[in-house]
Amino acid sequence: MPFNLLKHAFILLFIALSLCLSQPGSAATHAAAKPGEWWNLPYPEPFDATSLSRQQSTIRVSGNRLVDNKGETITLRGVNISDPDKLVKNGHWEKAHFAAVKSFGANVIRVPVHPIAWRSRGGEHYLELLDQAVHWANELDMYLIIDWHSIGNLHTGLFQHPMYDTNLQETRVFWRTIAARYKGVPTIAVYELFNEPTKMGGQLGELSWTTWKAINEDLIDIIFAHDPSAIPLVAGFNWAYDLRSARENPIARKGIAYAAHPYPEKTRAPVAQKAADWEQTWGFIAKRAPLVATELGWMREGEPGAHVPVRDDGSYGPAIVKYLEKIGASWTVWCFDPDWPPQMIADWQYTPTEQGKFFRKEMLRMNK
Repeated sequence: MPFNLLKHAFILLFIALSLCLSQPGSAATHAAAKPGEWWNLPYPEPFDATSLSRQQSTIRVSGNRLVDNKGETITLRGVNISDPDKLVKNGHWEKAHFAAVKSFGANVIRVPVHPIAWRSRGGEHYLELLDQAVHWANELDMYLIIDWHSIGNLHTGLFQHPMYDTNLQETRVFWRTIAARYKGVPTIAVYELFNEPTKMGGQLGELSWTTWKAINEDLIDIIFAHDPSAIPLVAGFNWAYDLRSARENPIARKGIAYAAHPYPEKTRAPVAQKAADWEQTWGFIAKRAPLVATELGWMREGEPGAHVPVRDDGSYGPAIVKYLEKIGASWTVWCFDPDWPPQMIADWQYTPTEQGKFFRKEMLRMNK
């Protein structure tokens, strides 16, 4: 080989080797970390989307609708499960649990991640549970909503119960972690930024809509920087019931949706007049952006665990489904767990409660 060609070949080999060794996570960059060697800890790995068995359509926002890859409207109707960490401890974190949800006709599962569970299990190990959820949902052709399940005032750092304790920093890190790990994974359809903002009548301090709007826009920017295809979901005040402030001052980001938790006693109006209250307080938003009622449901007064705002005589179910269908909203019922009211199932044999029977019938009818 002529000298010049040999020299050129060595240069190309050197460049190729340099590029290989410079890749993040390579052996040259990250040696196996020994205990205490923080400098050798690898960067977090993204979820391997090639491991999924089913190709699902990416859901995106188009005007006030959720649409699939063909631009056709898609309506999500499903259930909340309880926190994966709880289900592990109950012995029911398994694909069979997701299959039971599917048998009720659901096409989406909302997964509530409690801050206390995220911290106690550790983010790395909690992500292993969410990875399993993605695989199971994908195999069953269902979508997921990941919900940062806190209740309180994120601005003041005061919360309704210790299980909801978090702060802005932890919330930012959580969504940065989730968005980076699941970038481009269509099975996870929606990110619900904060479950239920509330001031509890001032007990948790003050929180203006301007401040809350800025907090959410900051979280949305972090998510979009990692995954522009994600759909962030923003809740209003009064435990995610009141979106009236968004009428004149909506979230100033494109590609987002809004959440509502319209439990029966949030409005004291008779059943025939509830739709008017719903329209004024949160339903109007569906004219300008997608709306997902991520918590709804009821129990009879006197049933185990029944509490305000979930008591009802059974008339609420047909009324809320009729209204949500009228405005084109998606919904997930609380809760597919025999311990957390209002329950959809009475036991771990998946015996449906009154509301479980009703919503099962509706999902099997509408999610064909």
